[in-house]
Amino acid sequence: MLVDNDTKYLCNAFPYLGKDELRSANESLPESVVMQLMSPYLNKGRNVTTDNFFTSVSLARTLKVKDTSIVGTISRTRREILAVLAMERAPLHETTLLRNGDGATLTVYQRKVNKNVLLLSTLHSAIDIGTNRKISPRLQFYNKTKCGVDILDQMACRYSTRAAARRWPVHVFYNILDLRRSVHGSFTGV
Repeated sequence: MLVDNDTKYLCNAFPYLGKDELRSANESLPESVVMQLMSPYLNKGRNVTTDNFFTSVSLARTLKVKDTSIVGTISRTRREILAVLAMERAPLHETTLLRNGDGATLTVYQRKVNKNVLLLSTLHSAIDIGTNRKISPRLQFYNKTKCGVDILDQMACRYSTRAAARRWPVHVFYNILDLRRSVHGSFTGV
């Protein structure tokens, strides 16, 4: 799902039906999903916030060519991330910034003693850590913009129209109704 962060309005969505025959062999599944969802909004200077399943350096490059920025956590097991960097342990709450020649920055934040968070961004080009020692401005931006889909799902559960059914197309139809109704129902206070 693609959800507007300010209004929590569902902008674009499609169900995952298994292997996509139209996807090219050199494009990964997460990259294909993001590009399909963002296709109406590319070349308009927008930003997309993704979680670690969807974020990759190749997706960041593809979106940058389409005048779209990305901010997202990236899994330390990705091939693009050096093993030394992924396993690096810094002092608690320390932020390390690395800049790529493509205009992408990688923020490594030591959240816990044995847990660091990797954040890839093409939106933030300047390397600044900020005044708050606990968390960098990049992570604050990510935390502020990551919750659109989660909030939409919560509203859909709260204002459900589901009824008992044995067929999966009926469940899909009820889910579409819930998502559509949750956007409008949330503003009326029902």
